[in-house]
Amino acid sequence: MIRIKIQYNKSLNDLCKKLVLLSMASASVLMAGGYKIPDTSLDGIALCAANVAHASGADAAYYNPANMNFMNDENTLEVDIMSISLSDINYQGSYTSSTTGHDLDSKKEHFFLPSLHYVSGSMSGTRFGLSILSPAGLSKRWDAQPAQSSAEEFTLKVVEINPSISFLVSNKVSVGLGFRALYSEGAVKASYPTVYSQDMSGDSIDYGYNAALSYKPTHELDVAFTYRSQVNLTEEGSATLFYDANGPAEGGVALNSKYDTNVIIPIPATISLATAYTFPTKTTFELVYERNIWSAYSELDFNYASPTAEAVFGKSKQKNWNDTNTFRLGITQKLDEITLMAGAVIDKTPVPVETIGFELPDSNSLSVSLGGRYQIAKSVNIGLAALYSMREDREVTNASLDGKFTNSKVLALSTGLEYKF
Repeated sequence: MIRIKIQYNKSLNDLCKKLVLLSMASASVLMAGGYKIPDTSLDGIALCAANVAHASGADAAYYNPANMNFMNDENTLEVDIMSISLSDINYQGSYTSSTTGHDLDSKKEHFFLPSLHYVSGSMSGTRFGLSILSPAGLSKRWDAQPAQSSAEEFTLKVVEINPSISFLVSNKVSVGLGFRALYSEGAVKASYPTVYSQDMSGDSIDYGYNAALSYKPTHELDVAFTYRSQVNLTEEGSATLFYDANGPAEGGVALNSKYDTNVIIPIPATISLATAYTFPTKTTFELVYERNIWSAYSELDFNYASPTAEAVFGKSKQKNWNDTNTFRLGITQKLDEITLMAGAVIDKTPVPVETIGFELPDSNSLSVSLGGRYQIAKSVNIGLAALYSMREDREVTNASLDGKFTNSKVLALSTGLEYKF
């Protein structure tokens, strides 16, 4: 659940801006530019999510359901748990034109994210899959002003249930379809003593779909296309709002009650093109090109049922994010009882410099990964994987900030067990 506490020392217009930026917490990413989590399994961590064309484990149900028909005819179940650690981010610079010389560090963050993937045995050329995972989420906390004025604390929980099915068109072509059901819940708190406060909570269930096509022209070569639809998180709930008419806000409006509210936050559509080649040494190289349609996030708008609350707290904010390209490389080496994996990814941020704040100090990143699996029995293997993401320092000059964010890093560790029956 999102838990957000914010203190403001500016006008109500600034408060509305901060709340809009703050609500980005319900979509801000841990593992990639924007707010997606693409690494949702042990192999996903070990290969930097470059396991689309050659996906051959239970997580094929999520990354490429079309590949389920190219797997061995058996049931495959995998349970993973991922640990994510976020470094403290440093900001040095000014905040608006009124305060300068700030040197701030955000708090370090640590999370555990479980996931489950399942692929059924073949049923006359048809396979079924199921994935349960967290496709998005973030927490970022600052404990000093002026960062506290927009991001003292916020977190979000999103859970996706993704059943899928694949059909074997020929011995070289397979297609897959999936249904996405996402549950999200959160809360936002913001306040400036004696002037205004906001305490809102809400949740939603939202839907989408995914599709995949796999082509195996030879035993060594794999080619794949996947698409995941945009899903709008339609958070609905209520907010307890307080505003003192004598405070520094326009209109002299007084608020002191609970109001119905909602906000829409998009998880963007994603298109992936992937190819993999396996050499006689049982070494597989995979390249993935990924297009993220972040331009769907053009604005963010809190909507209140009360016209008075809407006038004070409901002003929309233009975001104008950019579509981005991501490039992934994965290498897999199969041995007798051990499988070794490594990966790298170059990921671009969709956030224009005009919208960067303490709530989401996003930047371009380079990530590298390592992992392995050990076959402890004929039907059971266990694995470990690690991913380290290094984000570029980013200089920011906009209406609120004139400075530089540095030291943004992510460490993800995953362990899992796969069982075939």
